[in-house]
Amino acid sequence: MTKKNRSDKKKQDFFDRVYSITARIPKGMVTTYGEIAEACGVRSAARTVGWAMNGAKESGLPCHRVVNRFGALTGKVHFGDPNLMEELLRSEGVEFDDEGNVNMKKHLWIPPKKRSRS
Repeated sequence: MTKKNRSDKKKQDFFDRVYSITARIPKGMVTTYGEIAEACGVRSAARTVGWAMNGAKESGLPCHRVVNRFGALTGKVHFGDPNLMEELLRSEGVEFDDEGNVNMKKHLWIPPKKRSRS
């Protein structure tokens, strides 16, 4: 296997873990790019989680439940309609503050952390 193939496989494995976690976000809850990255074992990979989300637009995953650390809907531009992400969250009972951010105290879901292999 070439170095590029190993790199592509590693990236795909990471994206697969991101998608697996995203699929488990409960209805009415949100999580952050950073929380998903940490659960995947790569705390500094929040931007990579964002790239994974961009690639999953047509996947049927609840990508609308992934927000930034402040509860802002930074991914809304990828939903076609800039209001769709908020509408989907509101339809699940997610509440927003006056600035348009998700009430993170009430709706933040922390995914289980990746277990180290001993």
